Amino acid sequence: MLHLSDKSMADIQREVDAYISQFKEGYFSPLSMLARMTEEIGELAREVNHHFGEKPKKKDEADNSIEMELGDILFIVVCFANSLGIDLAEAHDRVMHKFNTRDADRWTRKNVEP
Repeated sequence: MLHLSDKSMADIQREVDAYISQFKEGYFSPLSMLARMTEEIGELAREVNHHFGEKPKKKDEADNSIEMELGDILFIVVCFANSLGIDLAEAHDRVMHKFNTRDADRWTRKNVEP
């Protein structure tokens, strides 16, 4: 199995589709996936709060990680895109174009020496 750094977004979308395609149930409905994504974002928020906030974990609480929670979110985002026929690489390119044009002068750039 390739590591994420060796995979294109298309590879990731195909891998997730191959996994989901094994099951009769297939992809969840868009509303169910949105609910699932919300759950996963809540789990990420909890982990971030434990690591960087003022709320320590309980002694008997499972040892999740920010990395795993981000992985769960990536998985559900890919499922969501696949179920709607969205090419995430293309969506990313469109978003980056938007940021590079609309927001070109919004932030203070670092001084870059030639």
